[in-house]
Amino acid sequence: MPYVNVPNDLSKIKTKIAFNLTKRQLVCFGGAALVGVPSYLLARSACGNTAALFLMLGIMLPAFLLAMYEKDGLPLEKVVKNIIRAKYLRPGVRPYKTGNIYAPFTGQAGKEAVNGKPKKQAKK
Repeated sequence: MPYVNVPNDLSKIKTKIAFNLTKRQLVCFGGAALVGVPSYLLARSACGNTAALFLMLGIMLPAFLLAMYEKDGLPLEKVVKNIIRAKYLRPGVRPYKTGNIYAPFTGQAGKEAVNGKPKKQAKK
């Protein structure tokens, strides 16, 4: 009896439309071609074939990355958004602070904890 390998997680399977590419990949590659090829043809006469080719590659690279890059199931724009949010928009140091509801009963009311250690009181 023939054996067919079935993946455990079917949510990772993406629907292919044409040329074994997803809709996202087709749109990104089409947009890159619409921008990259005319830029090559216009720049070829001004700066030569090699420089025009590198210019075209530089213009088309972001669209290629948007189409192909995926980390932990997230596309490139979501990964970049999460990195920017974590590094620049949110505070870097988030101290762990708790409120002790039993402090009035133990005589520690008003003592602030710094880095997990209680504040030292001045000697009388």
